[in-house]
Amino acid sequence: MSNPWRVLAATLAAAAGLCVPAAAAPPPALAASSMSIGVYDEGQTFFGNLDQVFSQYKALHVGVLRVNLYWGGPLGVAKHRPFQSSDPRDAAYDWSIYDRTAFYAAASGIKLLFSITGTPRWANGGQSSNSPPRNYAFLRGFAYAAAARYSGTYVGNDGRVLPAVRLWAAWNEPNNPNFLRPQFVKEKGKWVIQSARDYAKICNAVYAGVHSTLYKGEQVACGVTAPRGNNNPASARPSVSPVAFLTAAKKAGMKRFDAYAHNPYYGVPTETPTTRPPGTKSGGLPTAITLANINILIAAVGHLYGARPIWITEYGYQTNPPDPHYGVSWAKQARYLTQAFEVARKNPRIKLMLWFLVRDEPNVTGWQSGLVTTRGVRKPAFSAFQHLPH
Repeated sequence: MSNPWRVLAATLAAAAGLCVPAAAAPPPALAASSMSIGVYDEGQTFFGNLDQVFSQYKALHVGVLRVNLYWGGPLGVAKHRPFQSSDPRDAAYDWSIYDRTAFYAAASGIKLLFSITGTPRWANGGQSSNSPPRNYAFLRGFAYAAAARYSGTYVGNDGRVLPAVRLWAAWNEPNNPNFLRPQFVKEKGKWVIQSARDYAKICNAVYAGVHSTLYKGEQVACGVTAPRGNNNPASARPSVSPVAFLTAAKKAGMKRFDAYAHNPYYGVPTETPTTRPPGTKSGGLPTAITLANINILIAAVGHLYGARPIWITEYGYQTNPPDPHYGVSWAKQARYLTQAFEVARKNPRIKLMLWFLVRDEPNVTGWQSGLVTTRGVRKPAFSAFQHLPH
């Protein structure tokens, strides 16, 4: 399409509640039970006392647990270049932390969502893990190996059959330079969204690798986009807004996915789950997609790919205490949690929503959106999550 911004204009206007043609009318509401809920908290899952951690997950009635499945980096499975990337038993692979997580989740009746992310240094020329691979065949092979290992039929080294994992995602917040870079490059005097080009190949590789196993019920989500972007290549920290990123990835050849994932966080502590973000736009598109205006993103996904399920793979409110800058009161966190899940559940396209995270991070400069403090004190939001419809 020659001008994706203009092509999307009518669809996004409809989503914003302007002129809504019949073709853009929302589908009928589905039953409330159609949305799964859960948490994203890999810090506790990987490093905590797992008996206590999963006991807490069970107390919260967690249905889905998301953790990253690191291809590269400190927790990366592929410490070295494998001889056969699609072989789960290749000597270069160390799955131990993920095998353990899968067994605990299965024993607790919790579904796992593995987000494949992070490039090994051997696959990107010695760069950091947020740089894309040079050969996407290795990523496709790794995705195949992971899906085969967690197919529900694979026998591990100890003779036990590893539990099945059917929910997958490709990367994390690729429109954010913390997770994928570069975001922009200059070609023939013009800036282009390089992160979307690279991500189109990442999505295609993960989708193809997982689905090549031919096991039933596998679902792969692409996107996993951050809520906002400045669309300014000349800024100190360039990033890409969600709809602009989606549009550019489609143009770059992102073929298909089973669900589109997004992380629609609030922007400032005064913003409730229904407060629409400021109307800042770039090229006619909003630069922020939060829970309050998520229908704009849903309309764009529908326009480009048809009616795909939407997964909210991260959402949360930080609290004050301990965060005096971005936190809300404990009472507001509980209230906003309940309200946010109600908003999402009423949207027939949203099929999954995950809260980030269960326990506050120990460093106050980290995330303080936990349902419990670092000392284990339950905030009111713990009870609010327990009482969500399941």
